[in-house]
Amino acid sequence: MKKLDRVSKVFHSAKEIPFDDSSRFILMSDCHRGNGDWADTFSKNQNIYYAALTHYFKENYTYIELGDGDELWQNRKLSEIIQEHSDVFRLVSEFFKEGRLYFIFGNHDIVKQNIKLTQKGLYQYFSEEMKKDINLFENIQVHEGLVLKHSVTEDKIFLIHGHQVDFLNYELWRLSRFLARYFWRPLEAFGVNDPTRTAKNYTKKESVANKLTEWVIREKNMLIAGHNHRPMFSEIDEPPYFNDGSCVHPGGITGIEIADGNILLVKWSIKTKENGILFIKRDVLAGPRRLDDYFRNLRVVFKT
Repeated sequence: MKKLDRVSKVFHSAKEIPFDDSSRFILMSDCHRGNGDWADTFSKNQNIYYAALTHYFKENYTYIELGDGDELWQNRKLSEIIQEHSDVFRLVSEFFKEGRLYFIFGNHDIVKQNIKLTQKGLYQYFSEEMKKDINLFENIQVHEGLVLKHSVTEDKIFLIHGHQVDFLNYELWRLSRFLARYFWRPLEAFGVNDPTRTAKNYTKKESVANKLTEWVIREKNMLIAGHNHRPMFSEIDEPPYFNDGSCVHPGGITGIEIADGNILLVKWSIKTKENGILFIKRDVLAGPRRLDDYFRNLRVVFKT
């Protein structure tokens, strides 16, 4: 129960974001943006990610990153990550300029919880063209959790990374970071996977999903998380636990869309036309389903 209590504590202290049936959000997580070396699992999907966010920016979506956006266990310096993926960061900063960006920290970028570190220019990069530091997200707050609250019905959707129910990645994150940086990272160069990583351990994936589903049933609230890299989309008559997957899948990136009163699980990937031309396509993996139906089920079934 202690792990569920941790999640509840974040829920009750989280910033609330008002929304209605005309609102549009895209939720992604676990980008694990790196510094461009062999361990940078984001690099192979960078173009897909850029195309997807360009679409969402043009379509007036708010981008919410549900943690582990940057790989700060294997890499010490965020400045090197920003420099490597500067095009991506500049695009994300356009969301920020229009008030359409929220960051949640996960276990791999948990250092972002340090407010002073963030306010001192955590999100900066040196522009070779302008020969000066450029602020991307000046004074941005990075959250542990967020709540989308419907402005009419007051129904809530809790957004969290999900590592709070994972002992190694929450209470022992400093030890896990040390092992990832100095022990498992060199071994991964020879094809040895880190068995402590939730994303690469089926049992741990299941455990995280089960615990978060327990929280949904206990607290009677919809929840969307990341962390275990396993996309999850519940049906109307099931406890409304969702997972947006990750941006480091071999076949593309996944995300959760909340748009016009609906929720969808989508995938962006590279496709090939008959003439051999490559293009990036969005596919709907699950949904759309009406949010009202999930909220109604929570009220009728789980609150009786």
